[in-house]
Amino acid sequence: MFSVLSYGRLVARAVLGGLSQTDSRDYSLVTASCGFGKDVRKGILKKGMCYGDDACFIARHRSADVLGTLMRTCERLVREGRFVPTNPVGILTASYYELLQNKVPLLGSSTACLVVLDRSNHQLHTANLGDSGFLVVRGGEVVHRSDEQQHYFNTPFQLSIAPPEAEGVVLNDSPDAADSTSIDVQLGDIILTATDGLFDNMPDYMILQELKKLKKTNYESIQQTARSIAEQAHELAYDPNYMSPFAQFACDNGLNVRGGKPDDITVLLSIVAEYTD
Repeated sequence: MFSVLSYGRLVARAVLGGLSQTDSRDYSLVTASCGFGKDVRKGILKKGMCYGDDACFIARHRSADVLGTLMRTCERLVREGRFVPTNPVGILTASYYELLQNKVPLLGSSTACLVVLDRSNHQLHTANLGDSGFLVVRGGEVVHRSDEQQHYFNTPFQLSIAPPEAEGVVLNDSPDAADSTSIDVQLGDIILTATDGLFDNMPDYMILQELKKLKKTNYESIQQTARSIAEQAHELAYDPNYMSPFAQFACDNGLNVRGGKPDDITVLLSIVAEYTD
């Protein structure tokens, strides 16, 4: 679920290559999103900022900026201040169990990825369950990459709410199974958060090539780069002759596969900037 974030007088005074983290200023994220649903070529569109079955949110609280994929309830908990910046797994857990308690449950399954910037401590706290994920890029290089969680080929960890007749049959991972990390960030760091529709179709080196084109830190430039990345992944997903990361992974598992992987694609592109309220 995506909601537009008002940045107020947020100013990016950093160079994209990154600066030394020695000051006491608060940080924030300048974030833009873009994506495509896999049914967009069939003329099937959804209302709102949802990309097929994928969705994202950006929420701001006085202590942190939070963004993620596929969790509407997480967004509300952040906006209400019902979270601890250092514990994104707690946000995921509270959201999931709230869904379980609904009188009319929302049936289905989902991977999830949460990224929390602790504004005053200059730290990124993350929780990733399944095959969505994020990159932290500094000076044109990936300095951190989230770990993908798979039970076996093309079967990622996921949160599930099954109908009564399917309980105990479908895969259902606990929110506590999410991979969590804490990372120090610097002004100018680039954070790319995305669903598997991006990572299955674009290897890191292609993503870095697009990020090198990002010369400014204003929202419009970030939005343009996010769109460029999403569009390229969308095109590659439908190329039958392209050896995508997904196809390579399939071959590694004994399957004769070639081409991209048509899928929903969500891209959130952020730059760590100085925050002024």
